[in-house]
Amino acid sequence: MGSCSTWAWQELLVLLSSLWLWVGSAQPTPPGPTHASGPQLKFRLAGYPRKHNEGRVEVFYNDEWGTICDDDFTLANAHVLCRHLGFVAATGWAHSAKYGKGVGRIWLDNVNCAGGEKSIGDCKHRGWGNSDCSHEEDAGVICKDERIPGFKDSNVIETEQSHVEEVRLRPVVSGARRQLPVTEGIVEVRYKDGWAQICDEGWDSQNSRVVCGMMGFPAEKKVNRNFYKQAKSQPKQKRREDIGSKKRLFSERQQLNYRLHSVSCTGTEVHLSMCTFEFYRGNASAACGAGMPAVVSCVPGPLFATGNAHKKKQRQQQQGQPRIRLKGGAKVGEGRVEVLKNSEWGTICDDRWNLLSASVVCRELGFGSAKEALTGARMGQGTGPIHMNEVQCLGTEKSLWSCPFKNITQEDCKHTEDAAIRCNIPYMGYENLIRLAGGRTAFEGRVEVKRGSKWGTVCSDGWTTKEAMVACRQLGLGYSLHAVTETWYWDASNVTEMVLSGVKCAGHEMSLSHCQHHSASLNCKNTGTRFAAGVICSETASDLLLHAPLVQETAYIEDRPLHMLYCAAEENCLSSSARLANWPYGHRRLLRFSSQIHNNGRADFRPKAGRHSWVWHECHRHYHSMDIFTHYDILTPNGTKVAEGHKASFCLEDTECEEADVAKRYECANFGEQGITVGCWDLYRHDIDCQWIDITDVKPGNYILQVVINPNFEVAESDFTNNAMKCNCKYDGHRIWVHSCHIGDALSEEANKRFEQYPGQLNNQIS
Repeated sequence: MGSCSTWAWQELLVLLSSLWLWVGSAQPTPPGPTHASGPQLKFRLAGYPRKHNEGRVEVFYNDEWGTICDDDFTLANAHVLCRHLGFVAATGWAHSAKYGKGVGRIWLDNVNCAGGEKSIGDCKHRGWGNSDCSHEEDAGVICKDERIPGFKDSNVIETEQSHVEEVRLRPVVSGARRQLPVTEGIVEVRYKDGWAQICDEGWDSQNSRVVCGMMGFPAEKKVNRNFYKQAKSQPKQKRREDIGSKKRLFSERQQLNYRLHSVSCTGTEVHLSMCTFEFYRGNASAACGAGMPAVVSCVPGPLFATGNAHKKKQRQQQQGQPRIRLKGGAKVGEGRVEVLKNSEWGTICDDRWNLLSASVVCRELGFGSAKEALTGARMGQGTGPIHMNEVQCLGTEKSLWSCPFKNITQEDCKHTEDAAIRCNIPYMGYENLIRLAGGRTAFEGRVEVKRGSKWGTVCSDGWTTKEAMVACRQLGLGYSLHAVTETWYWDASNVTEMVLSGVKCAGHEMSLSHCQHHSASLNCKNTGTRFAAGVICSETASDLLLHAPLVQETAYIEDRPLHMLYCAAEENCLSSSARLANWPYGHRRLLRFSSQIHNNGRADFRPKAGRHSWVWHECHRHYHSMDIFTHYDILTPNGTKVAEGHKASFCLEDTECEEADVAKRYECANFGEQGITVGCWDLYRHDIDCQWIDITDVKPGNYILQVVINPNFEVAESDFTNNAMKCNCKYDGHRIWVHSCHIGDALSEEANKRFEQYPGQLNNQIS
């Protein structure tokens, strides 16, 4: 036993010393012979779709390629790996098999590097081949696109010979060439500086489904292959007969450049590179003898359908409220996933959340396959219940509700683990019809739009946060931070003519051209470039919502003497009849309650006005940083407003934060900065001035209490649909019962109708 143990230790020492020798030689060193006799480490980047400096990390160890698990992965790990790959450093890393799942062994798990190690083998880890991960947890890296000087690239970065990155549909029928989105055409892959075709021998509907998903379409349909085949091969005389209706596809054989063949997909892949296929090698001029280029026809989702037939069909399919939605995303086809259960909307916990499940959601919503399955509340935190956990779709399901999942307990998940997605959507070209000019960064500037063949400015009359939201979305720059109505300081463009006025958006549109606007004739008070519309966009935004249960718990009535309400009267916090009262005698009846306003977004909520323009109120001795921060309304069952109040945001500050590691950043004392930090809340207690509704003139009856935050859209948010809170109220003239308080978009349409008992209640929802 002792001799065996000694022998094993000697072998281990030899192995470690040889590994150390090889790792040292793999780094850039002065010229000189190096020898390594142990198992050699090689590294490569793999996966789909990616640039040359990013991808799934694969390591060659013990004569076998394998991956690295993302457990405990850090940027320091990525630095070490990027240096292995010949790059100077890492700029980021990716988890949950963002670049696709690898195959074979998972060589490393729980890797913990300091960042300065010469080899990944020098970092702490569980041991080679010791892992409890699946390939759903394969790690990836994004390296800085700068090579290490003198690096001898003995490592392997996957070349274009062995993967597919870019895929497109090339329309060939004349009418389809000008129409977007492109729903039918020849499938082509990027090859060198051009595009190449795929041989359709063995091509089936599962392959088409994958391509359609990549192009942003939820489904494929059968294509008229005979037309394409005839256009390719029929005699000249016969072809001439078809030219009047459709253009001939392939005039000469040599125009084709086949790249792939024998493509075989299961239909659940999110990218063609995940399917099995083979490359043509060398001279492929005689390739695909019995076949033709693969052609695909796709079915667009409701948002991108063209023609009445499409829209009618999709209206029929979408009768009844959907049971799934996206919230909080800046672009179409992205957001936090929310599902409807027991008439209440809730979120999904990100445990085991992956691209297969995300793709089921994307297709169910009318988009293509998923680009990203996001974890850790990357699209902001939701509220209410968490309905699902450990969702495990196969990828073939028509609905997320058909996938296996677990119900959760309160201890399982928090809203910091809310799952989100980014879907493939069809290319519409909207970003080519808008641009920014004169800004200090790419995220700001004067808005210029293309009308016909002419570029021009946009009138700033009525230009608000909602119009700026649409402009930023069309530009692909995220959320609107500010809507700018004077842009003289951005006047750096030679465009001086105004081409668009009267723009009025709901806020959800994909392009400014989809908003209401004046048609041919302009109508603008100030047509000079000084008053052209501008925007400042941001990749992140705040998201405010009221804690509804606290309103219900703290509501009560107070009869407050008039002599204690002089300051409140100065700030218009009483109803108009108070002016006719016999001051200082008598009282006003006030409905008081506390409001706790949370910021669940991804950016701090800051007042629009800078502190230089805040107004000092001597009576209450505080600054007003916003004119109106909240509206308080009492509504009758038919929607008539019978009492109202408003709350100026005289003091926006962090009262408390949800997590211990989140620091408060804003407080009002000593003319401090005002705002609400992400993950914190601002509490307005029931016993402070103006935290009420004056109900002196309200008669007994049943009412609805409605509170709306940021009602004038003064400050941009990622989601305005959750800014309204509603409660049922029963007032008997002496006491009031407040119950069933909820965020305005938290219930199903049917439950909301039962709650409201009338249509058209005023709220702060964008519809």
